[in-house]
Amino acid sequence: MIYVTSDLHGYPLDKFLALLSSANFGEDDFLFVLGDVIDRGTDGAALLRWMVQQPNVELILGNHEAMLLSCSFLFDSLTEENAAELGSQKLRLLSAWIGNGASPTLTGLRPILKREPDVFDGIMEYLREAPLYDIVEVGGREFILVHAGLGNFHPDKPLETYSAEEMIWARPTMDTRYFEDATVIFGHTPTQHLIGGELGGKMVQTDSWICIDTGAACGNKPMLLRLDDMQAFYE
Repeated sequence: MIYVTSDLHGYPLDKFLALLSSANFGEDDFLFVLGDVIDRGTDGAALLRWMVQQPNVELILGNHEAMLLSCSFLFDSLTEENAAELGSQKLRLLSAWIGNGASPTLTGLRPILKREPDVFDGIMEYLREAPLYDIVEVGGREFILVHAGLGNFHPDKPLETYSAEEMIWARPTMDTRYFEDATVIFGHTPTQHLIGGELGGKMVQTDSWICIDTGAACGNKPMLLRLDDMQAFYE
C-alpha cells in the first residue's frame, strides 16, 4: 500500500506513529512525506531522525527543509570572528527561517549535533538528497507528489524543468487546474485557507489535485491518504 502525508510541522512523533498504526501501515507499505516535517512544533528533529531510519519512507523536499539547508552555516563552529562575517545575505536567510518557526527545530537539532554528530550528518545528507517531486502509479492512476503544487503551470512544461521555488512555494487556488491524466497531490497551503475554516482539518480534492495539508501548523492534526483505495485517515 502507498500512503502520503504532508506538513507535519513538528507534530509529536508518538502521535504520528499512532496514526500510522491506525492505518495498518507496515514494513511492506511505503510512505511519502510531502515536506515540512519541521518547524513550529516540537518534534521536527525527532521526526527527521525517525524518517532517516525507515527504508520505506521518502521525504519530498518542503520549503521549511529548504530554509534549514539554506541556514546550514548555523551548525558550523561559531566564533565571534566568523559570526561577524555572516553577512547580510545569510542574516536574511536566517531571519526568514526564524520568522517561519525555526526555533523548535534548532532546539531539537543542537543536542544531536553535539552528542551524535554522525546522526546529525546523516539527517543533513538525507535533506540534501530529498527530491522536489516523485511520480507514482497506483491502480492504473498516476499521481504527482510535490510539496506545494506547480507554480507557473503549463501542461506541456516538463516536470524536471520546474524550479525549486515553483515546487516548494506555489499557492494553488480552488480554480487551479493541472493535468487531465494525472492527479497532483500537495500540501503547503492548509486546506482551511483554500475553502474557508468550516472544512479545516480535512483534505480538499478537485478533479486535478488533492491538498493534504490539514493544518498541523495551525493546531489541527495531520492526515494520511492511502492511494490504493483513496481512504483518508485522521487521528
